[in-house]
Amino acid sequence: MTKRKIIILSTITLLTCIGWVQVSQKYTSDQLRQIYSQPSEYWPEPHVDEDVEFREIGLMPDNLYRNVDSLKPVIELGKVLFFDPRLSSSNQISCATCHDPELGWSNGRSQSVGHNHQVGKRNSPGLNNIWQTEPLFWDGRAATLEEQALMPVEDPIEMHQKIHFLPTKLSKIEGYKKYFIEAFGDDSITTERLSSALAYFQRSLTSRTSDFDQFMKGRKDALSDEAIQGMHLFRTKARCINCHNGPFFTDNKFHNLGLHFYGGRFEDLGRFDFTGDPKDIGKFKTPSLRDVMYTGPWMHNGFFNDIMGIMQMYDNGMARPKPRPGMEDDPNFPETSHLLKKLDLSLEEKEHLIAFLHALSAPNFRMTRPEIPK
Repeated sequence: MTKRKIIILSTITLLTCIGWVQVSQKYTSDQLRQIYSQPSEYWPEPHVDEDVEFREIGLMPDNLYRNVDSLKPVIELGKVLFFDPRLSSSNQISCATCHDPELGWSNGRSQSVGHNHQVGKRNSPGLNNIWQTEPLFWDGRAATLEEQALMPVEDPIEMHQKIHFLPTKLSKIEGYKKYFIEAFGDDSITTERLSSALAYFQRSLTSRTSDFDQFMKGRKDALSDEAIQGMHLFRTKARCINCHNGPFFTDNKFHNLGLHFYGGRFEDLGRFDFTGDPKDIGKFKTPSLRDVMYTGPWMHNGFFNDIMGIMQMYDNGMARPKPRPGMEDDPNFPETSHLLKKLDLSLEEKEHLIAFLHALSAPNFRMTRPEIPK
């Protein structure tokens, strides 16, 4: 046998072994640590469907809004407005009531409580890294942050404030004049300026450095053995990366997880309520998984406060409701996304995935609340 044939046979044997290891998920933690310490083009192939617009996970790009000198006065004004309860008709509810910086810019509730203690029907999502996502809301009804900013203010369940009254209301507060002069050149208060300031403040919010980021920057010991196993599962067997991909761990698209409660007491038709397209019934936006362990309860309705329970649901291919009696022939009965499949994960594999989610969650940011103008 020639030396060339020996090399070829050895190479085939090695590749066969590597292929078997990938399929059977038998990498050791040390092996995975070495593999994922390489540039991403050398990582194992992700388990993604052909119709998925795939982007590899990795470090976040720089937030282009945080350090622009001309934007700093606008952002500072937006910060003050964000924490000011006088944006509500009761003078008791601020944007920060539902989006607390110490709670991952969410509020720890299943659904938020608003005007006159009314309870909304959806969970308040975290705001970190929202500068990179459009459209906004679980159903995508706002195209931009400027459009989104004042919607909760005017919502009768949330802040219950008539928008056309708000500029006049805030104009009577002497302390706001200097903020508007610094941000816009004069003290005129308009709805356009209010939405702009709130939008740019939200754009300035960025996740802190997580263990995952530290690992991606070259610290091989930043991820535990469990987390590195979870990272590999996330990209392969568990198929999480089909929807939670890219540096922000979201495809910014809308998917049906079967949690619409179609025809029932808790019915929420999701994106359909905005588009009117029957194909959108039950679809909700993919949330970012950065800082996810600080933003529970989870899902659009906040019904789930047990992360292991959520893992069990994904392992089973998520919810797959059947039509109720009398609805068998309903052409609009929503179908759970084809991207969700039964996974056959072991308990240990689920625990590894949860360890990876913890590694994506940086310590909470304790923002100093601004002094409210008088």
